[in-house]
Amino acid sequence: MIEAVNRQRKRKIDTRAWETFAEQAASAIGHKESSATIAFVSDKAIRQLNRQFRGVDKATDVLSFPAEDETNLGDIAISVETAAAQAKENGLTFEGEVAQLILHGLLHLSGYDHETDNGEMNRLELRLRKKLGI
Repeated sequence: MIEAVNRQRKRKIDTRAWETFAEQAASAIGHKESSATIAFVSDKAIRQLNRQFRGVDKATDVLSFPAEDETNLGDIAISVETAAAQAKENGLTFEGEVAQLILHGLLHLSGYDHETDNGEMNRLELRLRKKLGI
């Protein structure tokens, strides 16, 4: 089960719809029975998390916090403000950008790391985007 929570006030978020999408994405990755939490946050909140956990003092689009549990993948934080700005920059809808960020975060929770895997995560993410219609 995926739980989505809205912890920001800049934009209305349909948490139920994102839970449904995230469950489809997790299933496509191979985690049909796993749980995770997705928090929609502000740039200020994600900047604090990024500074605290990665030592990077700036806002980012998505952060993943893997759990060491077979059934709970972990937590994902998504900055709504950064997602909206990136969507505009890339000619995407806000929903399309968030769908990509959720998929990206779930792949990180599944153990993939695009910084060290010679493109494996990126190739899988592109295939899954097609499969999921994003």
